[in-house]
Amino acid sequence: MTKKELALEIIERLKKEYPDAGCTLDYDQAWKLLVSVRLAAQCTDARVNVVVEKLYEKYPDVQALAGASVEEIEAIVKPCGLGHSKARDISACMRILRDQYGGHVPEDFDALLKLPGVGRKSANLIMGDVFGKPAIVTDTHCIRLTNRMGLVDNVKEPKKVEMALWKIIPPEEGSDFCHRLVYHGREICTARTKPHCDRCCLSDICAKNGVES
Repeated sequence: MTKKELALEIIERLKKEYPDAGCTLDYDQAWKLLVSVRLAAQCTDARVNVVVEKLYEKYPDVQALAGASVEEIEAIVKPCGLGHSKARDISACMRILRDQYGGHVPEDFDALLKLPGVGRKSANLIMGDVFGKPAIVTDTHCIRLTNRMGLVDNVKEPKKVEMALWKIIPPEEGSDFCHRLVYHGREICTARTKPHCDRCCLSDICAKNGVES
């Protein structure tokens, strides 16, 4: 089985296992996802979802958040960790959205990358979830699982994993595939405990179990 064939089989199995998988960060506007994904660095999505409720209650739109000081933002987002740097990036980002994009999030990958605190992972998440464009989000789950499954060969650098996956994952499947990897990584192919291979829908085709692709 080639890596491309393996990828297609994994995609189909994960679709059946997690048919409704989606982004686990709560948002109803693009700028809110931009804020949440910055806060999610080294923090759980569940905690971010709680913290942002207070943030949006006080600052309900881009204009309001852009007008807040870094200290005011930090006071609210501190529970997410790295409070000052996250608050600084969010403040700068919202000001750019206000001043350069009329309060809207740009629908361009390179423009997203120029925003403070936005890397390839965040930009791909925005492109896929907000704009419905082809995207591959190489978070820790994606990197861990694709290595274990044999889709990539001992590649840990996020951008290199992303580039390798673009070659074997159909563009229209990338965003949902990565969301399903998050679900699978939390429930079955865990990081901090031994993976639950005995109840994995991929056990018979996974490289971790000695299956060669």
